[in-house]
Amino acid sequence: MRTRTASGPTSSRISKTTARDRRGTRSSKTPAVANKLPAFADPSVCESCAAVYTRRTWRRNRPITRELLEAADWVQCPACEQKKNGIAYGRVVAKGSLDARRLAAIERRVHNVAERAGFTQPERTIVSMERTGDGLEVLTTSQKLAHRIASELEKAFGGRTKYAWAGDDGSLSATWTA
Repeated sequence: MRTRTASGPTSSRISKTTARDRRGTRSSKTPAVANKLPAFADPSVCESCAAVYTRRTWRRNRPITRELLEAADWVQCPACEQKKNGIAYGRVVAKGSLDARRLAAIERRVHNVAERAGFTQPERTIVSMERTGDGLEVLTTSQKLAHRIASELEKAFGGRTKYAWAGDDGSLSATWTA
């Protein structure tokens, strides 16, 4: 580490450091949750949804070649693992005066939003979607997808949306009221 001294009347007391002090910081910029997941071999292919893991990301739109299939490890991606175990980090409740036609339109919209999000990020998917007595409940693998679904419902059908994030695991509970 090089140091240079300032010139002037106080030059004997001031020393400026030119190199950055990186003590106490992470060497990689990956999120903390990514460090908890097991490391996948590059390349890996999901047995359930055929998503491809390469260059540290899961994608569904990667070309699958013979060389890739021969070199790949067959695993379950994190989203399929979450679906299998029923773990959800996002919850959207649609309620209000919803007749059968409007409920069917809401379900189609939810599927379209999830399909569009899953195209580039297969980790974001729907865990379950159930009709309740007064509406619909959607569980998602990520809080971002739940937020996206709720805002799309508000944009397409009007109404109001309320969001509540849990402090312990960061999950999102969104309530859309028609």
